[in-house]
Amino acid sequence: MDEIRIKALKLYGYHGVFEFEKEEGQNFYVNATLKLDTQMAGLKDDLTRSVSYADVCCDIEQHFKDNIYNLIETAAENVAIMILDKYKLISEVMIEICKPEAPVTQEVENLSVCITRARHTAYIAYGSNMGDSMATIESALADIDADRCCTITKKSKVVVSSPYGGVEQDDFYNGVIELSTYYEPKNLLMFLQEIEKKYGRTREIHWGPRTLDLDIIMYDDLIINSEKLNVPHPDMLERDFVMKPLAEIAGYRLHPIEKKTIEKLASKIGSQYIK
Repeated sequence: MDEIRIKALKLYGYHGVFEFEKEEGQNFYVNATLKLDTQMAGLKDDLTRSVSYADVCCDIEQHFKDNIYNLIETAAENVAIMILDKYKLISEVMIEICKPEAPVTQEVENLSVCITRARHTAYIAYGSNMGDSMATIESALADIDADRCCTITKKSKVVVSSPYGGVEQDDFYNGVIELSTYYEPKNLLMFLQEIEKKYGRTREIHWGPRTLDLDIIMYDDLIINSEKLNVPHPDMLERDFVMKPLAEIAGYRLHPIEKKTIEKLASKIGSQYIK
């Protein structure tokens, strides 16, 4: 991607752990790298096809005036999210907040925090077969969409399916959502597990009944194999109640490992569990 770079934007702010920092304030410097496609803006000489660095500078300055944080990590996080939220042409942003007057006893030229945040696309499969499943699903999806780091961009239809895994239990209500998120994979997993816990999810019986199940099916085009997270979901190709709803909203996407479209992979499964 192309980049717009803002270097050493000088600001006065009141961020710091100590009370005198919040009362007296100090100088900060912000470096920002904005990643976006500027080709058509350059070819057409048209600012509407790019992002005004003057506007971004003003927004960062206003954010510093309107907010006080203990940590420059928090300031950097919120500035990055503010920029990504406001400027949809920007796909990724690097923010460095420098604190040259930081209260440390050692002599240092500068102290800073540098973060990179991006807009990611994730697909989340949900399921429920305990209590008022539809009410739980609707409420949980509303909670996800209300989080500042998540926006639900597409929803599949809800399907009813027979239990998977051989445990005798009630039918499931299943579906898939497309999620635009600033969470990195492990943090998205933690966030979804918090939502599950809110709605009474327990993990006592493998493939057993549950009030709410939220699984990361795909995350961008990443392949992740770790102790806590595997993406793409290793069992997704065997589950019509995942693949059919996923094909409904993202049939054109390629499975990162199989290198075939979701629509083609879903068509090979047939109807195994969906009623």
